[in-house]
Amino acid sequence: MNIQLGCIADDFTGATDLANNLVRSGMRVVQTIGVPTAPLAADVDAVVVALKSRTIPAAEAVAQSLEALKWLQAQGHNGQSPQIYFKYCSTFDSTPEGNIGPVTEALMDALGTDFTIATPAFPDNGRTVFKGYLFAGNVLLNESGMQNHPLTPMTDANLVRVMQAQTKRKVGLIDYKTVAQGEGAIRERIALLRAEGVGVSVVDATSNDDLHLLGPALKGMPLVTAGSGVAIGLPANFGLKPSLQASQLPAACGLQAVVSGSCSLATNAQVAHFKATDRPARAIDPASLMHGQSNAVVQQVLAWAAPLLQGGPVLVYSTAEPDAVKAVQAQLGVAEAGALVEHALAAVARGLVDLGVQQLVVAGGETSGACVQALGIAQLQIGPQIDPGVPWCHAPGDNGGVHITLKSGNFGTEDFFTKAFTVLA
Repeated sequence: MNIQLGCIADDFTGATDLANNLVRSGMRVVQTIGVPTAPLAADVDAVVVALKSRTIPAAEAVAQSLEALKWLQAQGHNGQSPQIYFKYCSTFDSTPEGNIGPVTEALMDALGTDFTIATPAFPDNGRTVFKGYLFAGNVLLNESGMQNHPLTPMTDANLVRVMQAQTKRKVGLIDYKTVAQGEGAIRERIALLRAEGVGVSVVDATSNDDLHLLGPALKGMPLVTAGSGVAIGLPANFGLKPSLQASQLPAACGLQAVVSGSCSLATNAQVAHFKATDRPARAIDPASLMHGQSNAVVQQVLAWAAPLLQGGPVLVYSTAEPDAVKAVQAQLGVAEAGALVEHALAAVARGLVDLGVQQLVVAGGETSGACVQALGIAQLQIGPQIDPGVPWCHAPGDNGGVHITLKSGNFGTEDFFTKAFTVLA
């Protein structure tokens, strides 16, 4: 296998989001769950290594990312190391300690490069960067609900300031006026920033046109760091064009279910919409999992789901309002509360597949990571898009394998949980 683009994603939903954009732009892509132990036997243009490193301690995130880099470098095209793409969330989820800054610095050091860009812009999902400020829809990031995120609360929308707090390198800006002038102006600005000692530059982008203008200027850059939006402008650098064949999956079969652990505003609305259609839905109260009761709760949920699955998709969710989440965190601590819910939902997902579910929607980055690991999925083929940033995927296995979609908490329309199965059919 000789890949041209090697990607490192800091969570599993973000990995499929990135892979989705690459596939739509013509790249043949395989996503691995964690760092493979051997070369893949797939003939593809790009590999996305999905890590679960967004909210772990920064030192661990760095170590895992460097391990992924080493493997990707060994898969290069004609003996050449592939261009490396470090993918993070379009809401730039990261505390003042990291992990975006420390991982970026470690990858730069390992690649021997003194400059890279940083932009989480993804206009198709309402994430835009203007004068260095990140917007979610029509509001600044810190007014979008992300200020209440249970693990990575985002209280500042100024990406230059956020990134500077996480890195020793000087952080600069390539603004919208420069981007609008295209490749030549962007390259000139990069040269000027490098001369001024800037190592990382935030880049404005308010539309897909901006991302297509940015793409050619990134050709040959050893490391790109971004959300998934920048991916739409890169495949053309390798002579590739959009192709429907890149997203074909095996035919779907089996029962259907949704597992949701995200507490985002978007996922809350999706849970409410599903329930409003009178389809079966069961909530898991995080407090009920305490004191060693998790296994009992999981078995109760599976016993409830078993007779209902033949009638169509069921939903199991721990989605809750921010105040409810904070109440449990106050009792258990942030990390332990999150892990308790993730492990329970992962056990539910494993149980649902054992009951015959072969079409599974998972909502929430941390939840997706836990579920994929519990299901023992090592590799995903990327298929058709449901909503921007969210494709169906296929994990090979017994009886036709499992079709699965890993939805970032903030992504998708209100009817996503019902629409997803229609798209697959």
